[in-house]
Amino acid sequence: MSDPKRENEEFAKARRGRNVALGVALGVFVILVFVVSFYQMSRGTPAGHF
Repeated sequence: MSDPKRENEEFAKARRGRNVALGVALGVFVILVFVVSFYQMSRGTPAGHF
């Protein structure tokens, strides 16, 4: 693992880009789980039965 204090700007920019991408992916996943759960509850379907 690299030392963040001694890396150049190019590596820091790449790391920030990866962090943003992971954050967006996690947010989309959470929203997707919420939407699917809400849809299943509104249909009255028991958990685990699609």
